[in-house]
Amino acid sequence: MSLLSYTGSGVSLPAPFTPKAKNLIFSSLFPASIKGRRFWRSTFTNGIDFQSRVSGNRKRLFRVEATTVKEDEEKLVVEKSFDPKAFPEEGTSVVSPPSSDLEKWIIKMEQSTNIFLTDSVINILDSLYHDRPYPRFYVLETIARVPYFAFMSVLHMYESFGWWRKADYLKVHFAESWNEMHHLLIMEELGGNSFWFDRLLATSVAFMYYWVTVFMYAFSPRMAYHFSECVESHAFETYDKFTKAEKEKLEKLPAPEVAVKYYTEDLYLFDEFQTSRPPNSRRPKIENLYDVFINIRDDEAEHCKTMKACQTHGNLHSPHTYWSNASEDDP
Repeated sequence: MSLLSYTGSGVSLPAPFTPKAKNLIFSSLFPASIKGRRFWRSTFTNGIDFQSRVSGNRKRLFRVEATTVKEDEEKLVVEKSFDPKAFPEEGTSVVSPPSSDLEKWIIKMEQSTNIFLTDSVINILDSLYHDRPYPRFYVLETIARVPYFAFMSVLHMYESFGWWRKADYLKVHFAESWNEMHHLLIMEELGGNSFWFDRLLATSVAFMYYWVTVFMYAFSPRMAYHFSECVESHAFETYDKFTKAEKEKLEKLPAPEVAVKYYTEDLYLFDEFQTSRPPNSRRPKIENLYDVFINIRDDEAEHCKTMKACQTHGNLHSPHTYWSNASEDDP
């Protein structure tokens, strides 16, 4: 089964999210604040400072109005994932262009390992759950939220040691785990956890996955974020195929109460994990179970974009913080 990757914003969406607003260079998450049009940021691991400037005139931001996301208004554009047999051309990589042949080789090995691990898990899920979608989704959602717990654990440890202060990373990763938790609650309400074997498998894999991600994130954050992108890519592909195959049946079924509450009530954290778009720019329509799965699928696409951004240090910022600061600087 091929994995999907998302280039650029990863998902083509209707206005008001304009092309100018897509290619934003986010500031580093160290305590220094953004002043004017220039700011400093530090490298992720070696402590060497370098100056980064926001180019020319700040992009003028458009006022965003809430839109209702509908199936016929949205087209998700995906491309094939990195081929482990051939390193991608410069400019198409999920990380900043490598500076040396050694770095290219390291990135190639990291991504090849991630894809191998992901494909191995996918093969197991395919053999166990080829005709049991809800239990498969339950296992998948139990596993999918684990990396965000691991990221936060390591970041909290670094903060305790006084090494790095990454408040926005913690904020965004918590919002991602909050989103995945509600996906899991939806699958539980649909009966995906009714069989003891599915619960045992999900928790066992989640336990191992947590520790693998913790050590991977401490060793190479870039590799850990790419691994999570691979998992989220598979989740997107799974839900996309399911909604296309079961559309008529799902449209006749009611939406779970937990889904209605999550997607229509307090939406602060819902906006927070979608780092490629301004807050309030996506407001889901929840009328039936089909709408629920469409929004879960689209959530996975947003996770992919966030994980892609994280692979270049300093390219992630809390949407509420960034867009608020950008609006204040806008003349």
